[in-house]
Amino acid sequence: MTQSAPQHLTKIVIVGGGTAGWISASMLAFKLRNQLCQVELIESADIGTIGVGEATIPPFITLLRNLGINEQDFISKTQGSFKLGIEFANWREKGQQFFHPFGDFGPKLDGHDFYQCWLKSQAMGDNTPIMDYCPTAIMAYQHKFMPPFMAAADSPIQLSNYALHFDASLVAKYLRDYAQGLGVVRHEDTVVEVHNHNNGFIKALQLQSGKLIEGDLFIDCSGFRGLLIDKNLNVKYQDWKQWLPCDRAVAMQTKKVAAPVPYTQSTAEDAGWRWTIPLQHRTGNGYVYSSEFCSDEQALTTLQQKVIGMPVNDPRVIPFSSGRREHFWHKNCVSVGLSSGFLEPLESTAIHLITRSIHFLLVNFPDRQCKQSLVDEYNRAMAWDYEYIRDFIILHYCSTQRNDSEFWRWCQNMSIPDSLQQRISLFKENAIARHDLDQLFKPESWQCIYEGMGIRPQTYNHFVDLSDYSQLFSNMQSAKQRAQQSVSSALNHEAFLKQFCPAATPTPVNKKGA
Repeated sequence: MTQSAPQHLTKIVIVGGGTAGWISASMLAFKLRNQLCQVELIESADIGTIGVGEATIPPFITLLRNLGINEQDFISKTQGSFKLGIEFANWREKGQQFFHPFGDFGPKLDGHDFYQCWLKSQAMGDNTPIMDYCPTAIMAYQHKFMPPFMAAADSPIQLSNYALHFDASLVAKYLRDYAQGLGVVRHEDTVVEVHNHNNGFIKALQLQSGKLIEGDLFIDCSGFRGLLIDKNLNVKYQDWKQWLPCDRAVAMQTKKVAAPVPYTQSTAEDAGWRWTIPLQHRTGNGYVYSSEFCSDEQALTTLQQKVIGMPVNDPRVIPFSSGRREHFWHKNCVSVGLSSGFLEPLESTAIHLITRSIHFLLVNFPDRQCKQSLVDEYNRAMAWDYEYIRDFIILHYCSTQRNDSEFWRWCQNMSIPDSLQQRISLFKENAIARHDLDQLFKPESWQCIYEGMGIRPQTYNHFVDLSDYSQLFSNMQSAKQRAQQSVSSALNHEAFLKQFCPAATPTPVNKKGA
């Protein structure tokens, strides 16, 4: 039996610009090299973008390197700063704070994970906070920065990792130029009608200018509107409000008044939490809250009272619904970014989910038939990512000890997914932070949130008892001393930025079309 020749894709059409659209275009264009098929993108100057996703996690650095983008040039042109982790204040209880670093707590000692050695030390009466050993956290709180590749081979800074803060509108412009340089065709236009084949596959997009854009595969980056995946294909949305109650955010930018710190700040408020993201030229601020416990006016007042610096734009209220599409890929349409789902920005995962969407698309790259087996595998992988990150975010809320407001009392008594309950039980009873294949958050990240929120296991891994404790404790003290010494050689964060990637002079950006 002879097999029919595959019907290769000849054109991929992306609807929507912004961060989601131009990351998608960049990744596809880089991989396809403008040879296998054409990539075209449609964006409208009449349709605004959210544009507040200004903090990332370490995989974004990997994306830049995989695309061959010069990191220093990117940071300079996007007014970027470095991010070593996230500081959480008032989450466990008022007046308490903890740090989620991008990096390991410390080196393995006698073959044991550092966290397990630390638990043993705590059980033996030592009360040294684990962040005192962590080079990433030490660097962050001293407002210093050094990337691992610049540190000596035996330096504890090799255990650290980092991500970026940046101006989202400048990122979209940067990646637009990059993608167009790889051959992506841009249409500044508005989609007014979608034409489907008889089998429900999308055939073409009618533009306001009169153009008809045909394609074989369509990427929906149209934001919350879900122009293709929702309005045209009617794929339903799973609302996760029973676990993630915040459904609105008010955002504003303020003038720079101090040197940027190398971390994001997340401060719990009476009905949600505030973010503070320092860039080289300004600071991004926002309040994520639940409309059931706080009005827009109350949220705006809280934000305006808490920000530091003069506002440089009018505050915006952004409604959202945490959840995901029942199917991310349906027929010949793949939803990416806000059209595929939304998880509040507590752990800065939005851009990561965009890159994962295109990564999985490239792994499961189709022909014109979009075989269901590929579609099913893609949807399985993306669903796992969303639910995994969802559980990590819920952990911050459900483990609070605050009872000073109606919102936090609700969080204390909320139901949680079985998948998260199993993780918490495994950790409490056995000191095991589950190792997941292709995991985003390493066990250290889970351990950090558990510890910061007051969840400590009943025991430690008793393999640690095979090692002499006095020697183990001595090795821990040595690790702490080496971490402190290594950070002393790092530059001040702002000095590092000025020396290696100073902010370029901002150029006017079309805020709607970017």
